[in-house]
Amino acid sequence: MSLGPDPLVPLAPLRGRLLVANPLLPDPNFDRSVVLILAHGGDGALGVVLNRPSSMSLSEVLPEWAATASPPGVVFAGGPVNARAVIGVARRRTGPASSWWQDGPAWTTVSDDLGTVDLDLDPSEAGEQLAAVRIFAGYSGWGAGQLEGEIAGGAWWVVDAAPGDAFGTRPNHLWHDVLRRQEGSLALVAAFPPDPEMN
Repeated sequence: MSLGPDPLVPLAPLRGRLLVANPLLPDPNFDRSVVLILAHGGDGALGVVLNRPSSMSLSEVLPEWAATASPPGVVFAGGPVNARAVIGVARRRTGPASSWWQDGPAWTTVSDDLGTVDLDLDPSEAGEQLAAVRIFAGYSGWGAGQLEGEIAGGAWWVVDAAPGDAFGTRPNHLWHDVLRRQEGSLALVAAFPPDPEMN
Protein backbone atom coordinates (compact mmCIF):
# COMPACT_ATOMS: atom_id res chain seq x y z
CA MET A 1 0.00 0.00 0.00
CA SER A 2 1.77 3.10 -1.19
CA LEU A 3 1.37 6.72 -0.27
CA GLY A 4 0.88 7.49 -3.96
CA PRO A 5 -1.73 9.80 -5.47
CA ASP A 6 -5.28 9.14 -4.36
CA PRO A 7 -8.01 9.16 -7.04
CA LEU A 8 -10.54 10.25 -4.42
CA VAL A 9 -8.97 13.70 -3.97
CA PRO A 10 -11.95 16.08 -3.83
CA LEU A 11 -12.24 19.37 -5.64
CA ALA A 12 -14.93 20.75 -3.33
CA PRO A 13 -14.36 22.21 0.15
CA LEU A 14 -13.87 19.52 2.77
CA ARG A 15 -15.88 21.05 5.62
CA GLY A 16 -18.02 18.40 7.27
CA ARG A 17 -16.13 15.47 5.74
CA LEU A 18 -13.72 13.02 7.32
CA LEU A 19 -10.02 12.51 6.75
CA VAL A 20 -9.01 8.91 7.40
CA ALA A 21 -5.28 8.42 7.89
CA ASN A 22 -3.45 6.03 5.62
CA PRO A 23 -1.91 3.41 7.98
CA LEU A 24 1.45 4.17 6.38
CA LEU A 25 1.26 7.85 7.35
CA PRO A 26 4.55 8.46 9.18
CA ASP A 27 3.32 11.21 11.54
CA PRO A 28 2.58 9.60 14.96
CA ASN A 29 0.20 12.47 15.79
CA PHE A 30 -2.18 11.07 13.20
CA ASP A 31 -1.58 7.32 13.43
CA ARG A 32 -4.90 5.68 12.41
CA SER A 33 -6.73 8.90 13.11
CA VAL A 34 -10.08 10.09 11.83
CA VAL A 35 -10.33 13.87 11.52
CA LEU A 36 -13.56 15.83 11.14
CA ILE A 37 -12.89 18.94 9.07
CA LEU A 38 -14.56 21.96 10.68
CA ALA A 39 -13.29 24.63 8.27
CA HIS A 40 -11.58 24.57 4.90
CA GLY A 41 -10.76 27.34 2.45
CA GLY A 42 -8.02 29.21 0.67
CA ASP A 43 -6.22 29.96 3.96
CA GLY A 44 -6.03 26.31 5.01
CA ALA A 45 -8.05 23.83 7.02
CA LEU A 46 -8.92 23.06 10.63
CA GLY A 47 -10.33 19.90 12.14
CA VAL A 48 -10.45 17.69 15.22
CA VAL A 49 -9.33 14.09 15.68
CA LEU A 50 -12.43 12.10 16.61
CA ASN A 51 -10.80 8.96 17.96
CA ARG A 52 -8.39 10.16 20.66
CA PRO A 53 -10.23 10.11 24.03
CA SER A 54 -8.04 11.30 26.89
CA SER A 55 -8.18 10.26 30.54
CA MET A 56 -9.27 13.76 31.58
CA SER A 57 -12.80 13.80 32.91
CA LEU A 58 -14.99 16.50 31.41
CA SER A 59 -16.58 17.07 34.82
CA GLU A 60 -13.19 18.28 36.08
CA VAL A 61 -12.60 20.91 33.42
CA LEU A 62 -16.04 21.91 32.09
CA PRO A 63 -18.57 20.64 34.63
CA GLU A 64 -21.39 22.72 33.14
CA TRP A 65 -21.09 20.73 29.89
CA ALA A 66 -20.47 17.31 31.44
CA ALA A 67 -24.15 16.44 31.78
CA THR A 68 -24.82 17.07 28.09
CA ALA A 69 -21.69 15.37 26.73
CA SER A 70 -21.88 12.11 24.84
CA PRO A 71 -20.21 9.18 26.59
CA PRO A 72 -17.45 8.67 27.40
CA GLY A 73 -17.52 11.86 29.43
CA VAL A 74 -13.92 12.82 28.77
CA VAL A 75 -12.03 15.50 26.88
CA PHE A 76 -10.76 14.33 23.49
CA ALA A 77 -7.35 15.24 22.06
CA GLY A 78 -8.33 17.14 18.93
CA GLY A 79 -4.86 17.39 17.45
CA PRO A 80 -1.30 18.56 17.99
CA VAL A 81 -1.98 22.30 17.62
CA ASN A 82 -2.58 24.48 20.72
CA ALA A 83 -3.66 22.01 23.41
CA ARG A 84 -5.13 24.95 25.38
CA ALA A 85 -7.70 25.67 22.68
CA VAL A 86 -10.98 23.96 23.54
CA ILE A 87 -13.55 23.24 20.82
CA GLY A 88 -17.08 21.98 21.32
CA VAL A 89 -18.62 19.96 18.51
CA ALA A 90 -22.36 19.55 18.82
CA ARG A 91 -25.36 18.19 16.98
CA ARG A 92 -28.79 19.71 17.24
CA ARG A 93 -31.98 17.75 16.92
CA THR A 94 -33.69 17.87 13.56
CA GLY A 95 -36.71 20.06 13.07
CA PRO A 96 -37.29 23.80 13.28
CA ALA A 97 -34.37 25.50 15.00
CA SER A 98 -34.52 28.47 17.33
CA SER A 99 -32.47 31.57 16.62
CA TRP A 100 -29.80 30.22 18.99
CA TRP A 101 -28.88 27.66 16.32
CA GLN A 102 -28.36 30.16 13.51
CA ASP A 103 -24.76 30.93 12.59
CA GLY A 104 -23.46 33.56 14.99
CA PRO A 105 -21.52 33.88 18.24
CA ALA A 106 -23.01 30.75 19.85
CA TRP A 107 -23.10 28.32 16.93
CA THR A 108 -21.25 27.77 13.64
CA THR A 109 -22.68 25.23 11.21
CA VAL A 110 -20.28 22.59 9.88
CA SER A 111 -22.81 20.47 7.99
CA ASP A 112 -26.53 19.85 8.30
CA ASP A 113 -27.23 19.64 12.06
CA LEU A 114 -23.56 19.47 13.08
CA GLY A 115 -21.57 22.47 14.22
CA THR A 116 -19.29 24.05 16.77
CA VAL A 117 -20.69 25.61 19.92
CA ASP A 118 -19.37 28.41 22.13
CA LEU A 119 -18.36 26.70 25.38
CA ASP A 120 -18.46 29.97 27.32
CA LEU A 121 -22.24 29.81 27.16
CA ASP A 122 -24.57 27.99 29.52
CA PRO A 123 -25.60 24.75 27.77
CA SER A 124 -29.16 25.25 29.01
CA GLU A 125 -29.42 28.15 26.55
CA ALA A 126 -29.41 25.61 23.73
CA GLY A 127 -32.69 24.23 25.04
CA GLU A 128 -33.94 20.77 24.21
CA GLN A 129 -32.52 20.90 20.69
CA LEU A 130 -29.03 19.95 21.84
CA ALA A 131 -28.73 16.27 20.89
CA ALA A 132 -25.03 15.62 21.51
CA VAL A 133 -21.80 17.40 22.33
CA ARG A 134 -18.14 16.41 22.50
CA ILE A 135 -15.26 18.52 23.78
CA PHE A 136 -11.80 18.62 22.16
CA ALA A 137 -8.56 20.08 23.51
CA GLY A 138 -6.28 21.14 20.70
CA TYR A 139 -6.95 20.82 17.01
CA SER A 140 -5.47 19.76 13.70
CA GLY A 141 -4.48 22.57 11.37
CA TRP A 142 -3.04 22.97 7.87
CA GLY A 143 -1.80 26.06 6.05
CA ALA A 144 -2.88 27.10 2.58
CA GLY A 145 -2.51 24.17 0.18
CA GLN A 146 -0.87 21.92 2.79
CA LEU A 147 -3.78 19.53 3.30
CA GLU A 148 -4.45 19.32 -0.42
CA GLY A 149 -0.82 18.30 -0.92
CA GLU A 150 -1.07 15.62 1.76
CA ILE A 151 -4.23 14.21 0.22
CA ALA A 152 -2.68 14.20 -3.23
CA GLY A 153 0.29 12.35 -1.76
CA GLY A 154 -1.96 9.62 -0.40
CA ALA A 155 -1.62 10.45 3.31
CA TRP A 156 -5.40 10.74 3.77
CA TRP A 157 -8.58 9.32 2.35
CA VAL A 158 -11.52 11.72 2.22
CA VAL A 159 -14.89 10.13 3.00
CA ASP A 160 -18.36 11.27 3.98
CA ALA A 161 -19.19 11.46 7.67
CA ALA A 162 -22.06 9.46 9.13
CA PRO A 163 -24.32 11.22 11.66
CA GLY A 164 -22.89 9.39 14.67
CA ASP A 165 -19.19 9.51 13.85
CA ALA A 166 -18.41 12.54 16.01
CA PHE A 167 -20.26 11.15 19.04
CA GLY A 168 -19.85 7.37 18.92
CA THR A 169 -19.40 5.32 22.07
CA ARG A 170 -16.52 3.32 20.48
CA PRO A 171 -14.09 6.07 19.45
CA ASN A 172 -11.11 3.70 19.57
CA HIS A 173 -12.75 1.62 16.82
CA LEU A 174 -13.66 4.55 14.58
CA TRP A 175 -10.76 4.23 12.12
CA HIS A 176 -11.68 0.60 11.45
CA ASP A 177 -15.43 1.24 11.40
CA VAL A 178 -15.24 4.16 8.96
CA LEU A 179 -13.02 2.25 6.55
CA ARG A 180 -15.09 -0.93 6.82
CA ARG A 181 -18.23 0.81 5.58
CA GLN A 182 -16.55 2.16 2.44
CA GLU A 183 -17.09 0.60 -0.96
CA GLY A 184 -14.51 -1.30 -2.97
CA SER A 185 -10.92 -1.92 -1.98
CA LEU A 186 -10.83 0.86 0.61
CA ALA A 187 -12.91 -1.33 2.96
CA LEU A 188 -10.09 -3.88 2.94
CA VAL A 189 -7.70 -1.36 4.51
CA ALA A 190 -9.64 -1.75 7.77
CA ALA A 191 -7.88 -5.09 8.23
CA PHE A 192 -4.40 -3.60 7.80
CA PRO A 193 -2.36 -4.85 10.80
CA PRO A 194 -0.90 -2.36 13.30
CA ASP A 195 2.54 -3.81 12.57
CA PRO A 196 2.74 -4.87 8.89
CA GLU A 197 5.81 -7.00 9.64
CA MET A 198 3.68 -9.21 11.89
CA ASN A 199 1.26 -10.05 9.05
